[in-house]
Order: sequence, then structure tokens, then C-alpha cells
Amino acid sequence: MFNKTESSKGSFLEQTKAAREERAQEKKREKAATCIQAHIRGWCARNKFTKQILAEFDEIIPNDEHPELKPCLQIYQVSCRFLFVWKKERDHERFEKLCRYLVASLESDSAKLSYVGVALNKEYSLAWISHMKEVLWKCCCYLDDLRPEIPSDMKVILLYLHTLVAFTATNTWILLKAKHMEKLKHGMNQLCANVMGHLFNKGFYVILKMLLIRGLGRAKISLKHVSLSAIVTLAIRPLVSASFSEKLMTMFVIHILSVPALILHLQNMAPECVSSFVQHDVFAKALELLFVEQNTRIVFNVLEGNYSLCLLANLIQLAYIQRDDKLKVLYFPTFTIVVRKLLERCQNYVVTKQSNLTHWHPVLGWFAQSMDYNLHEAMPHVKTQLHLLWSVQFVSVLLGQTLAELVENADIVPETPSPPASTSSNILRRALDHRNTRSSAPKHHRKIGSPECTKVAHICTLYQTALGTLTQLKLDILTGLCYQDKILFNLWLFICSLGGNCGLKAFLDHLAANTKEITYEFHMLILFCDCMTHYVTILDDMEMYEQQSPFRLQDYVAMSNFLNNFLYRGVLSNLFDIKTLNTNIVFQMAHTLLMVLYRRDCRRSYTPDNHWLIKDLRVNTFISDLDKGKKSSQILLQKMPHIIPHDERVQLFRKYVANERMVLGLTESACASPQSTLITVHRSRIVEDGYRQLALLPSQALKGVIRVRFINEQGLDEAGIDQDGVFKEFLEETIKRVFDPSLNLFRVTSEERLYPSPTSYMQDNHLQLFEFVGRMLGKAVYEGIVVDVPFASFFLSQLLGQQHQALYSSMDELPSLDRELYRSLTFIKHHQGNISELDLTFTVDEDCLGKLVTHELIPGGKAVPVTNENRINYIHLMAHFRMHTQIKDQTAAFIRGFRSIINPDWLSLFSTPELQRLISGDNVPLDLRDLRKHTQYYGGFHDSHRVVCWLWDILDKDFNDEERRLFLKFVTSCSKPPLLGFAHLEPPFSIRCVEVGDDEDTGDTIGSVIRGFFTIRKKDPQNRLPTSSTCFNLLKLPNYQKKSTLREKLKYAVSSNTGFELS
Repeated sequence: MFNKTESSKGSFLEQTKAAREERAQEKKREKAATCIQAHIRGWCARNKFTKQILAEFDEIIPNDEHPELKPCLQIYQVSCRFLFVWKKERDHERFEKLCRYLVASLESDSAKLSYVGVALNKEYSLAWISHMKEVLWKCCCYLDDLRPEIPSDMKVILLYLHTLVAFTATNTWILLKAKHMEKLKHGMNQLCANVMGHLFNKGFYVILKMLLIRGLGRAKISLKHVSLSAIVTLAIRPLVSASFSEKLMTMFVIHILSVPALILHLQNMAPECVSSFVQHDVFAKALELLFVEQNTRIVFNVLEGNYSLCLLANLIQLAYIQRDDKLKVLYFPTFTIVVRKLLERCQNYVVTKQSNLTHWHPVLGWFAQSMDYNLHEAMPHVKTQLHLLWSVQFVSVLLGQTLAELVENADIVPETPSPPASTSSNILRRALDHRNTRSSAPKHHRKIGSPECTKVAHICTLYQTALGTLTQLKLDILTGLCYQDKILFNLWLFICSLGGNCGLKAFLDHLAANTKEITYEFHMLILFCDCMTHYVTILDDMEMYEQQSPFRLQDYVAMSNFLNNFLYRGVLSNLFDIKTLNTNIVFQMAHTLLMVLYRRDCRRSYTPDNHWLIKDLRVNTFISDLDKGKKSSQILLQKMPHIIPHDERVQLFRKYVANERMVLGLTESACASPQSTLITVHRSRIVEDGYRQLALLPSQALKGVIRVRFINEQGLDEAGIDQDGVFKEFLEETIKRVFDPSLNLFRVTSEERLYPSPTSYMQDNHLQLFEFVGRMLGKAVYEGIVVDVPFASFFLSQLLGQQHQALYSSMDELPSLDRELYRSLTFIKHHQGNISELDLTFTVDEDCLGKLVTHELIPGGKAVPVTNENRINYIHLMAHFRMHTQIKDQTAAFIRGFRSIINPDWLSLFSTPELQRLISGDNVPLDLRDLRKHTQYYGGFHDSHRVVCWLWDILDKDFNDEERRLFLKFVTSCSKPPLLGFAHLEPPFSIRCVEVGDDEDTGDTIGSVIRGFFTIRKKDPQNRLPTSSTCFNLLKLPNYQKKSTLREKLKYAVSSNTGFELS
């Protein structure tokens, strides 16, 4: 019973709760409905109100190009109501209509019709100013969304620009032209300035900047004369209104002058705007602003590196436009320092290599900031502006006139150094030279740190910074500086005016005082070295050796002497930090120029004997320091090996070889053990058998002892004189055969110099053969065996690795391959007429076994004609193709083989001609005294023997130089003596007495020795000829009875080349 009651109670409570919640929900629904109805009624009322306002606006504001004007107060009230309900997307056409009407109203001279008339009403004047600020800012907002490249948008842009121009200045207000209105002009101008100030604070310059970038930052420019003129007018007005205040000038520089190629486009399309810039002295004011360090930081903090570059380009063009007046006044220090700061700002983002954080920039190279599309398309125009910095007129104002004035009346003559004297007999001559030098030298030298030196140094720093920043324009900058009216030559004369030996002591003292930083004065030297390196690299032989203008050969001599001594003393005195030497720009630039001059001299000499040696260098002390591991001496040997005599370097080379032999266990004591390699070679297959057995031999084994067993034509072993075999003969025979042009591995130039054949591919395994030949030649050099193999100079340069250096010039080396082609390309380079008339293209034809094959020098070269503009590129590509592209695989294989035996670091000791001497011996007359001193005798001969004395007398008095060379080739297979003299000939030269034919000669028997020693005749040898065994450097000489017989037989033998027999 009680359970039923409790159940009914619970049900009742739940029903009561549900009813209460239902009533609450009902109240919420009623309230919500009321709220919604209120909102709907409000929306409907507002919508109705808006429609009424818009209908009123549409009715009152006409939509004509030349509307009928209505009372300005009525228009003002309708416009205010319209702006009250204005929506950007919906009302853009109505706003255009309003702007069109407002501009048209200004043409009225009635205060009741002209929209400016509202401002004359005291009741509405303040409200009208606020109203106009709102209207003009809405114009700016619309401008921000419009695209100039779209024709329909362009019309609207012109309308809004017209509106802004019309209402920010009073010059188009016809109303104010009446005489009774003149008193109001000042007040109205203040009103316009107030409006401009409002727009500026809202971001007016940002709007103009974006509009300019969208219109000008394109391959096809979309802004025209009218729009450009309007934008520039609007940009200048705030400056004028604020009397070019620092704040506004800063914003103008940041937003307007940083627009890509703005000045260039203005000059092309709206020159009156450029005149406005000139009239308002914008260039000078911008420089004045940026000259202050604090302002510079503000500008740089806002601008990205890309837009800093655009600002720089615009300033350069403004300077170029005013080069005849303002620039001449401001170029130093203001312009110079401001431009350098801008370049350094851009340089902060330039990196040396690609990474995930870098982007490619067409002017700056790898760049640590991205570049938007518009800026990328504008870069060709920016490049055009930047090129003005090194144009003739610009460089003349900045550097040319300054240098010309400084050197014009100085009567500077670069001192030509006297070569190092080797004997005391030259003491008087040296004293006279010293006296003459002292008397002819200028009495007063300029000092580093003097005002004129500081001025030149700052300007040079500007251009040096440009070279380091505008990496993709470096060649253009260098060319601009090198060929501008003797500027480089005058800079050289100015450097020479800083003291004796071209300012050597001044620069060394300055370096000693500033070891940890690069001062402006050093940038002067750096720029000169950089430009001069470029100048010498592209100078051909006719320009350098024959024309000699403006630089004479003695200038190059003085220049190289200065650089040689500057670097030597700088390194030796630890004025350069050894640890950072490879990044020290002073050392790197000076060293690069020095090596360019040195290699030019090696190719065709212009310096006196011993010019490259350092007078103060004591070779024994230097070598001792090397042995002790002294760092400065090691650096000098690595960077400037030419400062020590060639013979000492050859001894160092032999020392390196001996040390390596010892490390590898290849010394004589080690070789006494049976670890040598024995090969068997058939006489008729010397190259084939040698290649088969040695090509795959490890380099270390090839550096060791190679014993050769020859098999004769009958298939029998040949007996060698010494037990170690006849490796020298094998090497000579192998080299003689593989370098024979008939084998088509190598060809000869017109000067009988060897280089790889471009058609060697017709040989099977030709690249493996080239590698084998390289190993064999390397083995000959390693063993100190000289071989008569004359290589073309360009091929030796590649063997030294010089072609991989940035400043290597294929054109310079071309004469060593094809002198006729060099003459033809030089003709093209200097041709005064139109090169296009020669009908050349970027192709080269090659005759391959009677078939003409055309190679393109560049992709699509068949369709690219050679013109005056691209001819320099053509001649270098042609030279590069002939000397590198055609034979790159063959050359690479040969070098790979050669360097597997000879360490490339050892080769760096030698220049190109010196490497040829290392391979083929010294190109000097035969020194008979040295040869006789180091001759060994066998078979009874001795130095005082009658026949031996006759021999030396005949060689000395009866043989000329050519016949002596033939004699040397007859007995050693090489016509040139060893580099270090006959003491280093391996094996030593020897003379054996033979009484009978070689087939009967049994060697040094007791009887033959006694008979030879006492000149006892066994058989008359008058019909016998002298013979030789070149593999052992052995002359086999019959015991002649008459001196005349010896003379006759010897001449016949050496001229007929009857030697090269095996005992």
C-alpha cells in the first residue's frame, strides 16, 4: 500500500518538473522569437534605409563622363549618407561614379557647384575635411586590390589616381583661380597638407609601393606615362608638404626609391618625373639621409637584401643622371660611402655555396633570402642600372679624374728591378745601377694615410665591395674598370708613387701595423690585382708584346718584382696569418696576379734572367728550414716555388722521390732482396707485352725495380750486360713507339710537339693505352731517366692541372697547338668591321677520316651567329674545344696514369717549360767538362788514353753544338743533358774499348784490357764504326790509330744513328 503511494508521488513530482521546464522553454522561445523579430525588423529597416540611400545616390549622382553639376552641398550630403552604408565589394561601381563626379566638379569656378565649395562653408568645413580623408583613403584601399596588367582595372586605377592627385593639391581647383579667392590658397594648401599627412599615417607609401611593383616588376611593363606620373607626383607631395622631414624622407627611401628599376622606367616613360626628382634634389637628400649611421640602420632593418639592391640601383641611376653636376660634388665621401654600405648590406646575405637555405639570385649568386616573382622579372632592368656604376662616364667621375689629377704632374716612372747578380764581377754595374736608380727616383713619395691616398682607397673599396657582392656581374665590372681610359694604368702609377719599388716598404709597414684587419688602403691594392689579373688574362700576345699600350713590358717586370717581394717578405715575416692564408684576400689577389704574370712569362718571356729569384734568399738556409718543418718556408715553396733556383727544386724533387722509396721499402738495400718485378718482352711486341704485364701492376710495384728479359726474333733469351736486365732500353723503346704519330695515339703540331690524338678512339682500348703511357712516362721521371719526348705546351699545362684554375685562358695556350688557328681567332678579336659578315656560327667542323663532322660549341650553336658582342666568347670556346673538349678523355687517362707514379704536389714545383726539362733534360749546350769528369772507362781505356784524349778534343774543337747534341743522343738516346748535370745520369756514361766486332767482343778480359791500356793493336779497326748501348749510356769505341779516322767514323756514326745495339 505504501509502495503505491510513493510511486504516485514520484510520478507527480516528475510531471511537475517537466511542466516547469516546458514553461521555461516556452519563455525562451518567446524571447528568442522577439529577438529575431527585432533583428529582422532592424535588418529590414536598415536594408530599406540603405536602399533608399543608394537609390537617392543613384538618382542624384550622374553616371556620365561630363556630368551636369549639382549643388555641392546636396552632393556632399548624399555622399556622406552613401559612405555611411558603403560596402567595398557591393559599391565599387558607385564609388567610381562618385570619384568621377568629384573630379569633374573641380572644373567649375562656382563655389556652389565645385566640391571644394563645401570647405568654404563654416558649418561643414571640418566635417568635409574628415569626409575627404575617408574618400581618398577608400581610393587607396581600392588601389591596393587592382591589377595594372588587367585593362579594365587599369582604367579604374587611373580614376583613383586622378582623384588622389586632384584633392591633394590646389593647382587643379578652378575655383581658387579667381582673384578674390587668392587669399584662401595658403589655407587650402595647408588643408591639402593635412590630408596628405593623414594618408601617410594610414600607409599611403605602402599602397603606392605595391602598385608600382605590380606595374613595373614585370617583363612587360603595364604602367603607362600618365599613371607613372601620377604615382610619382603623389609620392613627392608628402615630402614637399613636410619640407622633406627626416621621417618622411626615410619612408620615401624605404618604399619608393626601393621599387625595382623605378628611375629607369621614369627616364624612359615619364622624364618629367625625373626632372621633378632633380628639381627637389631628391638624390642629394637621400644620400644625406643614408650617410648618417642611425638612419642607415633604420632603412636596412626594414628593407630586405633584395630591395636594398633595388634602392642601390635607383641611387646609381640618379647619380648617373646628375653626373655632370651633383655627382661631382657628392661623389666623395657621401656617395662613395653610402653605396659601399648598401653593397655591404646585400653582401651579408650572399653565400658561397648552395644549401637548403639559399636561393639563386641572378645578380648576387647564392642568396640567403627568397625572391618574389615580380622582383625576379624586374632583375634585367636592375642589372641595366647597376651597369652604370662601371660605365665610362661614371668611373671617370669617381676614379678616372681623381687618379688623372694625382699622377698627371707626378712624373712617376715604375722602377725596373735589376736581376740578381751571380758573380762579384757585377759589383761595379750594381753600384752604377743603384746610383742611377737613386738619382732618377722621385724625391717625395706619397704616404699611405695621406688625404689623397685615403680618397683613392675609399673609392677602390667601393668597387672591390661591388666585385664581392655582385658576383654574377664580376666579369662585367672587371671589364668596365680595365678598359676605361687608362684608369687601371693610372692606378698602377699611383701605387708606384707610394714609395720605392712600387711602394713595397710602405705596404709592408702598413701590413705589419694591421695584421688582423684589411684596411681601405689594402682594398686599393686588392682592386688593382683583381683588375690586372683579368686584364692580363684576356690580353693576347699582339697587345702585350707588340702594342704595349698603356702597359709596357717594363711595367709588368716592375709589377711582378713588387708582388714577388711583397708576398715573400709578408710570409717570411709572418705578416700574413698562416692559418687563414687561403681566405686572406690581400694574399690571394696578389698571389693570383703574380702567378698569372709568371705563367705568361713562362710561355713567352718578357723578364730578364733570374728575375723571379729573390735576391735576399739564401737557398741553403731555406732548404734547411724546409727540413726543420718551418711553416713559412713550406708555404713559400707551395705557393711561390719559382723564388728558388730551378736546380734546387729538381734536387728537392729527387729528394721527395728518395724519401718515398725509403718509406715504401724500395731503397737499394731493399731492392737487393728478390722483390723486383720480372717481365718478359718479345722484341717484335715490346708495347703489347709491356702493356699486358705492367698495365695492371699496382703503382707501388711499378715504382720499384722492374727487370726486363728480352726475347729475340729467334725466340731466344737475350743476355744483358748487367744482371738487373735492360729496363732503360725497354722504357726508351716503349716510349719511342707509343709516341710515334703513326700509331695515332699522339699527333704532332707544326712545331713537332706531341699531344693526344682526337681520333685515337680507332685504337682498341685506347684510353687504357693512354693510362699505360702516362705510367711509363711517370716511371721515367721517377727514375730520373730523360726521354726525348717534346710535348705541346698546352698539354703540359693540363698535366700540371693549370686548366682547372679559374683564370686559365685557353686562348693563351692555343699557339702551342695551332698557330694558324690562333692567328685567325686573333683576327676575329681585333676585326674593326661587322663580324656577322663573316657568316660564322658557334660550331666547329672536324675531318674524321674524310667525313666532315660538325660540333656545336654551345647548345644550338648552329643557329647562333658570331657577332661583335659575342666574339670574345666564341674565340675562347673555340680554343677550349680544340685543346680540351676534343681530347678530354685521352688527357684524363694519361694524367691518371702519370699521377699514379708522380705525386701532383711534387709537380707544383715546376712551370710548364720546367716540366718539359724534367722529362727531357736541360735545353742547354753540352758541357763537355762535366761529361768527362763523370765518365767511366772500360776495356783498357782511361782518361789519359790517346784515343780518349782524341775523342774529347774532337768533341770540343771539331763538333758544333748540333753535332754534340747528336753525339749525346747517340750514346744516351736523348739529345739533352740531365737537369742536374752528368753526375745524375743513370747509369753513368762510360766508354769501352773494343778491338773487334761486337759479335766477337768478350768484354773486359785481361788480354783486351792490357792491349787497350798499352794501345797494342790486335786487328786494324779502321773499317769499324763506333757503336753504343743507349740503355747503359755506353760508347763502344774501337782503338783507332789515327785521330782523323776517329773524327770521320764518329761523325758518320752520330749522323747515321747507327747505335742502339745490345752487346
